[in-house]
Amino acid sequence: MTPQELIQIKYSGAVSVLRDYINISAQTIGILIVGILFWRVLIAYQNKKNKSRFKSTYFESSYSKHWRK
Repeated sequence: MTPQELIQIKYSGAVSVLRDYINISAQTIGILIVGILFWRVLIAYQNKKNKSRFKSTYFESSYSKHWRK
């Protein structure tokens, strides 16, 4: 492209539309990455919380341990 065509494209507004699309795409990708990271942190916290729960021994009997055999 010649410099005259680049100048014409710039002042016609075509470049600003492309810049807006790139900006929206970057924001979308950023939100997606932050959402995935937040999701993984919540899963790790939930797994840690489940491991530290008190497990009752009320239902542990010789029958319940071997009922499938």
